[in-house]
Amino acid sequence: MVVSALRGALGFLTRLRVGHSEAAWAAFRASPWAFPLAGYAVGGLLALPFALDALPASTLALAYLAAVFGVTGINHLDGVADVGDALVVHGDSDERTRVLKDTTVGVGAVAAVAAVVAGLALGALGVAGLPTRAAIAVVVAGEVGAKLGMAAVACLGTAAHDGLGSQFTERAGRSDLLPAALVAAPAVVLSWPTPAAAGALAGAFAAGLLALWRLRALLGGVNGDVFGAVNEVGRVAGLHVGVVAWTLS
Repeated sequence: MVVSALRGALGFLTRLRVGHSEAAWAAFRASPWAFPLAGYAVGGLLALPFALDALPASTLALAYLAAVFGVTGINHLDGVADVGDALVVHGDSDERTRVLKDTTVGVGAVAAVAAVVAGLALGALGVAGLPTRAAIAVVVAGEVGAKLGMAAVACLGTAAHDGLGSQFTERAGRSDLLPAALVAAPAVVLSWPTPAAAGALAGAFAAGLLALWRLRALLGGVNGDVFGAVNEVGRVAGLHVGVVAWTLS
């Protein structure tokens, strides 16, 4: 069950060639804890550039961005774009949802994607200035926290309509968030004795919860785009809060 759910999570969250099967997909949808579990694997891959600490910080930041899109693709960033267009609409949740589903790219989408990419680049630049172990810990913990935010969408959200979002929300309840949090909790010790990893985990999760709360109210529920947006916002916040936590420690 664990292996199958993890395989389904990695197949959904990344571009890794882990194979796709209905059994793995079903196991993942029924297991919100698989989100943060996959976050450890994804975070480890994204942290690899920071092991090359002899390179300039700007080069490491660029390598991190390349790793993010190389490993995870742009599906979640597409969610940011759709949500960005919906956020700038003046109207009720039905009107915002209509715009969110529209394939036309508006200024809201461009601004949202630009903000996320700039946030990732600047966060990675800050991470590149940390000692190697702390840098890797922040990236991994931030990724786990971002995936815990996605688990929160599944456990706390209600799908606005049938679709990708409903496939998770119909199978998860509030009580399922506790096992997911327990899976994510060990990430706080990755940078011990500094609080950098704890800050990255908490910052990513808190940002994800805030995004979920806001988007659920604006859209009248959640969908696949909300999952993607929560992930991307959480990753950005995790990097920055992790760097701040290490700096102040």
